[in-house]
Amino acid sequence: MAQYLQDSIDFYSRKITDGKKMERKKVTIDGNEAAGYVAYHTNEVIAIYPITPSSNMAEWCDAWASEGKKNIWGITPSVSELQSEGGASGSVHGALQTGSLTTTFTASQGLLLMIPNMFKIAGELTSTVFHVSARSIAASALSIFGDHSDVMATRSTGWALLSSNSVQEVMDFALIAQAATLESRVPFIHFFDGFRTSHEVAKIEQLTPEDMKQMIDQKLVFEHRKRGLNPDAPVLRGTAQNPDVYFQGRETVNPFYNACPEIVQKYMDKFAKLTGRQYNLYDYYGAPDAEKVIIIMGSGAEAVEETVENLTASGEKVGVLKVRLYRPFSMKHFISAIPTTVKVIGVLDRTKEPGASGEPLYLDVVNAIAETYNEGNLPFAFPKIVGGRYGLSSKEFTPAMIKSVYDELGKAKPKNHFTVGIIEDVTNTSLDFDPSFSVENEDTFKGKFYGLGADGTVGANKNSIKIIGEGTDFFAQGYFVYDSKKSGSMTTSHLRFGPKKIKSSYLINRANFVACHQTVFLETTDMLRDAVEGASFLLNTPASKEEVWDTLPENVQKTLIEKKMKFYIIDAYKVANETGMGGRINSIMQTCFFAISKILPKEKAIEMIKYAIKKTYGSKGEKIVQMNFDSVDRTLDNLFEVEVPNVITSKFTIRDAVPANSPEFVKNVTGKIIAGFGDDLPVSLMPIDGTFPTGTTKYEKRNIALEVPVWDADVCIQCNKCVLICPHASIRAKIYSEDQLKNAPETFKAVPFKAKEHGEGVFYTIQVAVEDCTGCGLCVEFCPAKNKREVRFKAINMKPQLPLRETERVNWDFFLDIPEWDRTDLKLNSVKDSQFLEPLFEFSGACSGCGETPYVKLVSQLYGDRAIVANATGCSSIYGGNLPTTPWSKNKDGRGPAWSNSLFEDNAEFGYGFKLSIDQFNEQARILLVKLGEKIGERLVFDLLNADQTSEAGIRDQRERVEELKTKLTELENSSTDEDVKFDAINLASLADYLVKKSVWIMGGDGWAYDIGYGGLDHVLASGKNVNVLVLDTEVYSNTGGQMSKSTPRAAVAKFASAGKQAAKKDLALMAMSYGNVYVAKVAMGANDAHTVKAFIEAEAYDGPSLIIAYSHCIAHGIDMGTATRNQKAAVDSGHWQLFRYNPDLVAEGKNPFSLDSKGMKIPFKDYAYLETRYKMLTKSHPEAAAKLMEESQEDVAKRWKMYENMANQTPNVNN
Repeated sequence: MAQYLQDSIDFYSRKITDGKKMERKKVTIDGNEAAGYVAYHTNEVIAIYPITPSSNMAEWCDAWASEGKKNIWGITPSVSELQSEGGASGSVHGALQTGSLTTTFTASQGLLLMIPNMFKIAGELTSTVFHVSARSIAASALSIFGDHSDVMATRSTGWALLSSNSVQEVMDFALIAQAATLESRVPFIHFFDGFRTSHEVAKIEQLTPEDMKQMIDQKLVFEHRKRGLNPDAPVLRGTAQNPDVYFQGRETVNPFYNACPEIVQKYMDKFAKLTGRQYNLYDYYGAPDAEKVIIIMGSGAEAVEETVENLTASGEKVGVLKVRLYRPFSMKHFISAIPTTVKVIGVLDRTKEPGASGEPLYLDVVNAIAETYNEGNLPFAFPKIVGGRYGLSSKEFTPAMIKSVYDELGKAKPKNHFTVGIIEDVTNTSLDFDPSFSVENEDTFKGKFYGLGADGTVGANKNSIKIIGEGTDFFAQGYFVYDSKKSGSMTTSHLRFGPKKIKSSYLINRANFVACHQTVFLETTDMLRDAVEGASFLLNTPASKEEVWDTLPENVQKTLIEKKMKFYIIDAYKVANETGMGGRINSIMQTCFFAISKILPKEKAIEMIKYAIKKTYGSKGEKIVQMNFDSVDRTLDNLFEVEVPNVITSKFTIRDAVPANSPEFVKNVTGKIIAGFGDDLPVSLMPIDGTFPTGTTKYEKRNIALEVPVWDADVCIQCNKCVLICPHASIRAKIYSEDQLKNAPETFKAVPFKAKEHGEGVFYTIQVAVEDCTGCGLCVEFCPAKNKREVRFKAINMKPQLPLRETERVNWDFFLDIPEWDRTDLKLNSVKDSQFLEPLFEFSGACSGCGETPYVKLVSQLYGDRAIVANATGCSSIYGGNLPTTPWSKNKDGRGPAWSNSLFEDNAEFGYGFKLSIDQFNEQARILLVKLGEKIGERLVFDLLNADQTSEAGIRDQRERVEELKTKLTELENSSTDEDVKFDAINLASLADYLVKKSVWIMGGDGWAYDIGYGGLDHVLASGKNVNVLVLDTEVYSNTGGQMSKSTPRAAVAKFASAGKQAAKKDLALMAMSYGNVYVAKVAMGANDAHTVKAFIEAEAYDGPSLIIAYSHCIAHGIDMGTATRNQKAAVDSGHWQLFRYNPDLVAEGKNPFSLDSKGMKIPFKDYAYLETRYKMLTKSHPEAAAKLMEESQEDVAKRWKMYENMANQTPNVNN
């Protein structure tokens, strides 16, 4: 049998290595695709879960599997999405234990969730590779950007750590790791820097399946398979051991780790023979007689090498040692790679370990040199060794910073444990550097493109760099900068290409070409400061070439003149509107770039642009492709060169980032970040524990809307629906007495309030914050009032923002000064009156037209003055808590929602902890009240303990009592001579506010509630505690890019479901109702706003756990966000989204607790579904599957609707 197996291995090995060697081609891809490409080809099972910035690796694998693409063994790998990273690693562990070649992809918190399984996998000597786009760990703040904090947290797991520095290395090392793990039996983390490498687009040589076959030893694959659990040859693995043998068992693995480095080097050498690219465990570059050496791993090593090349050319004795294999750390290979002339070493770590004697790589270097010295084997004199930190959270790491490190190493006593790239003025660890120092090649073209999130700029530039990379012999690199906000923030694309290899792993600061895709950016950003002399500037502007000069700020005119720049303009939005593209100007601006830069002949460039359009948008339908084609064809007729005058005529300059009357923190910190100078903020100005003030979005004034709503008071029916639906709280309504109009601005609109329930002589205004509006148009879509004279108009209509900006700014400020109407006089369960409440969630960074934020805003209006919010990581945590500004606000009394984000997976438990703490403080306060009753006053104590706080008036009265209590406690503290009484008074004063009802809200998306956090959510709902859960259900993982969740409906296409989701949507509401003591509501504001308000009121009033599941349309659905309430209504009318309420309190009244509030099944499911690209695109890519899934989806809807109808018609069974 053994001989037969060996013969089979030999035969198969010959088979897969025979045949003509495939020619390698050059491709222009990013690091994630490079890793995913190799992982897909060399594995049989892939378990996935989305997390930024690693999700794309999994998305590629899912897409390839849906196309039936084969791996190197001619099979299609099994690709499965799990409910969490812990689940993914568990599935990987299981698949490995049964003999499959298995992988996964992750980062940051996701990697930490895998650690328990990683210990098991390593302990069992199981071969696998996890591909990690290394990312910051959430500490005092979350960051989606790159450093080595996550991989460094895995050092004790027993996994090998192999670091890639560039996109080419990502592809190469993914294969080397796969080969090495099979022979060494040590599992590997193959990591590369998140964003800087994972999202950098570069031209590389693509490995062929033939290369992979030659690198993978098939005998080792069969041995791995043979070790798998199998009842035909049963073994037991995963025992529980006792103190007598556990220690010995842990030491059995030593030979495997000792052998691992040599095995890795063996495959690096084999790879070199195959491709010509030689790697070593530790690669040195620089002067052979270097005296100053930097040791580093990751993308920063490329910039160091580029800097070393420049410095050695001028005679400096410097070098860099690139660490490839970090674990197991081979001291022998490491020491032999260092030049014997070394005198001082600087070790750079891209992580921070507070409290440690140094960062990880530094400690390993010190240990390796000291240990080798102690053994008498050090081949050079013991050098000075210093360590430093750089580049946390993708912080820039430039040649200027690198030179400052070398300069520091040249000092007699170089600073140890330094930082570089920041101003650390608290413990003074930072190194100064000269930002003007540059080593960039003059032959390299460098372009910067400023766009608005969701305008297509980033996508177009990715296509541009691919066109250049694959259509010319140039090396090419693209990198894209955007913050964590949703669409609507500024994006900056950095494109390089040229005849020499590009190693510049940092942003462009000397640009040959600058494009501004949004005119408003010129008001706030000095984007020409990085332009070189003679550079070209392309501006998207509605101004004509005759008028445009006078529309530019003074500094822009000055720079254009002084730097002798060429100036081009286009009205891209005009072209887009004429060709049906709406706000998508990407293809238009891309065509302008190629026309101006002349990188390719015009005809060739347009041909390749259209090819890229077809490839990108083909699955979304021929109409979208044709609209893009038309926009390209119309572009050149609208592109004009403007002769730059030699005189400055502008009457204005760049405006301050925040108003002059802003609070000090906003001016000194927030304003600097808004203006783009966050990198310059010193450590001393940062909050020490991540605590930031709320209500700072009001100072930002983004001015990103081209058009804004304008109120027509004559047509308005005063329903306040536009206020309710506004995603950004940019539309407000107030009622007030006539005397408030005494000093009203001339253009301020006010009309008598039609309703009489709030008295006579009341006036009404709807006011728009035009500088904060995003121009989505949802308010116009949702407005029910038609202009009978001109039916195309309503009571609110979109008009150009710019002519309105100055007057409406004055009107907005006046409006804000009008006092808020007394909350106790409002009927909060009505749409109209609820919208007179001040929103304490305003101007967020959510997508224009967001479907989630109207619900969040409603919570802030109804309960914000007493709310404490636990927010799951996701869209709502990013638009709710992403710097520079925070949308959660406070009222004139200083009260407002207190907000925090813990993690993605534990949000329900996090909010549950809020409630436990609040209840504990309330109980302590009540005990102390009774204890101090005689001294405080029995009547006050009685009223405090028995207060009815079920109404606004009741809460107001309780607050007044608490203020009276605080006064008495202060008097008691000052007058009492009894120390115990004094302490009790002080203690009660610190707890007094907890005698006023607090409203706990647990918020998050469906990825949290249905998947990763479901276990915790289920436990919290079952606990019976009075917490309110709001699930913002977009039916996908919106924040990470639109991956499938268990909420995704059958037949919908999402990432991780490229061939359409095969299973029906999970019914979270039904599961919650099964407990019987949970208030449950399913709402859709765009379909029934009154029902939504009613459900929120009932949920918060219910003395127990409540769950509201809110339909939240999303940009990931492929819809027009400005008309998305139509989609909500269609979802309800089809029966897909049922509106209902389940109120356990009704059981005691002898009533059915379940109320079905929608009249579903009015339209077929497909009439709703095919309004959205997420469903329709499947008819293009998989038409037969689409038809079958649509039929099954209709059955799902009918079956579920019938079930809910039966529930609504049941007679309650009341036990007396």
